[in-house]
Amino acid sequence: MTDVSLLDHSTSLPEVTRQAGEILIMEGDAVSELFVLVRGTVVVERDDVAVARINTQGAMFGEMSLLLRKPATATVRCESDVVLRVSDDPETFLVQQPAAALEVARVLAGRVDGLTQYLVDVKHQYSDLEGHLGMLDTVLGALTYGQRPRARPGSVRDPQG
Repeated sequence: MTDVSLLDHSTSLPEVTRQAGEILIMEGDAVSELFVLVRGTVVVERDDVAVARINTQGAMFGEMSLLLRKPATATVRCESDVVLRVSDDPETFLVQQPAAALEVARVLAGRVDGLTQYLVDVKHQYSDLEGHLGMLDTVLGALTYGQRPRARPGSVRDPQG
């Protein structure tokens, strides 16, 4: 298996340059673009706290909001001048570029795996405590095996719909 990144699968996207200090995504706003970092550094902030500094080529931003169809959960700000590839129609891009969609899935699976391992470590440390730290079984189970509610087509003939 070769070491391929989203950068390799996004060559068809237009490149843009953004200046240091510019905000790519604002926490709480709707997101309509998928960004792929070509060069530079961005800072990810949640509730005004910097949670990540990213300068890895091929890193993506905006995918969670787009896939979950909800407002951005974090702000992404350019720490330096950056070059990005931008899709202004991410769903079409991912459908037409299945290798890119698979890479997005791999990145997201890696994040879930890392978070799950962290929660397991915390669970081992605090399993004998009462209160919210003792609830890690519940949190871990919801994150690991939680599924979205099944879609129901609904109709006037189906009172449950």
